[in-house]
Amino acid sequence: MWGKLKRICIKKGEEEGRDRIALLIDGPNMLRKEFNIDLDKIREVLSKFGKIVIGRVYLNQYASDKLIEAITNQGFEPRVTAGDVDVEMAVEGTELIFNKNIDTIAYMTRDADFLPAMRKAKEHGKKIIVIGAEPGFSLAIQNIADHVIKIEDDFTFDKEKLAKKKERKVDENEEEGSREEGEESFINKINWLKH
Repeated sequence: MWGKLKRICIKKGEEEGRDRIALLIDGPNMLRKEFNIDLDKIREVLSKFGKIVIGRVYLNQYASDKLIEAITNQGFEPRVTAGDVDVEMAVEGTELIFNKNIDTIAYMTRDADFLPAMRKAKEHGKKIIVIGAEPGFSLAIQNIADHVIKIEDDFTFDKEKLAKKKERKVDENEEEGSREEGEESFINKINWLKH
């Protein structure tokens, strides 16, 4: 893995943070143990370009229920297919070209299978962001993209962050429980005073 973010290419004169983004993630290609990617960090980086209005993770039929649940819990839509994941993702990426509510299509992948869909999107005025990692990050898709984001250590899943997130959730639940207990105690006192 790399130490820092290699490159985010932003062309001069472009507005940052205003685009409506469709993020399409090639699950079998990118959500691998060796990359250990934290989707929250991907969302954070894309927020510099705009807001994700469509976030889909494409998976094959062998995806575990646990992975599907984790993707859903992170706010993404899992798309499980029995066929070729790349074909499904390319078809939906091409359909997004005609969605007037989308300005940018972000592909999180390493391979060039999506090059024709990206080329067609650019012909129709859509911006393209590619998010990928080495080894095997296609130069062809990097060269056609308006912006390139290379996955590095900064994007890897942080176990400490997850533990803190769970801890906050437990604390919130405990606060909620103690608040409910306090309200119940208060109601009991009022009822006792009435009698």
